[in-house]
Amino acid sequence: MIFDDIQCQLGEGPLWHPTRNQLFWFDILGHRLHTKGKHWQFDTYVSAASWVDDDTLIVASAKALNRFDITSGEHSEICALDADNNITRSNDGRADPQGGFWIGTMGINAEENAGAIYRYYKGELRQLFTPITISNAICFAPDGKTAYFTDTPTQKIMRVSLDADGWPNGEPELHLDLRGTDDRPDGAVIDQDGNMWNAQWGRGRVAGYKPDGTFIKAFEFPAPQTTCPSFGGKDLSTLFCTSAATGLPDNDTNGKTFQTETDIKGQAEHRVIL
Repeated sequence: MIFDDIQCQLGEGPLWHPTRNQLFWFDILGHRLHTKGKHWQFDTYVSAASWVDDDTLIVASAKALNRFDITSGEHSEICALDADNNITRSNDGRADPQGGFWIGTMGINAEENAGAIYRYYKGELRQLFTPITISNAICFAPDGKTAYFTDTPTQKIMRVSLDADGWPNGEPELHLDLRGTDDRPDGAVIDQDGNMWNAQWGRGRVAGYKPDGTFIKAFEFPAPQTTCPSFGGKDLSTLFCTSAATGLPDNDTNGKTFQTETDIKGQAEHRVIL
């Protein structure tokens, strides 16, 4: 069940690169991008990525979106992201079916309402939603007509309709209401059937919900602070999940990255158009 023994203080942003058949993930507090058997060190927080081509990722850092060369490890800035704001860093992010990259920010110390959600598309970075305290659960319906996101402390996962270019064309609406439960929504991904799989901080699980919000089932992991899922493997039926060790006693599982085989098939991660 353990995919990799590296213990992350704040594991996040797992990405299954569909042409390399390779998993990447981050330790935000460690300023690292990981893959099996290797890591790259950055000089600031890094948190989320998507793929541009076989050898290139777009990587979100505290102050910028960066072009990252997997082979050389070199990276260069694509555009600034909250560069003049010393309070915030990047957090959850994912590519949409139209080729855009959504990225959320939050306060380094989770300052209330310090963050926002942005979208980068064909050279333009646009702020979409603010204020946000802890941005999470950015994911997309397979037909590209709906985006989802959450501000974790609200315990509400929202949905918003998208136009043909992937920009929101309406106001966010409540999709899944977890208020009154112990479920704190963290990262999420949508499978090929449109079901949402949501990592829930403090619960040690990834919970599945149908498009109408009906609970399906949950996959349990031996680390309470589960942070983000990703489908991968040769047929996209392996569920990966990152976790965080920060604030927890040291043990053999907290902060590690997990995998489990499922009867579900995910979507291939979408490619970003720079």
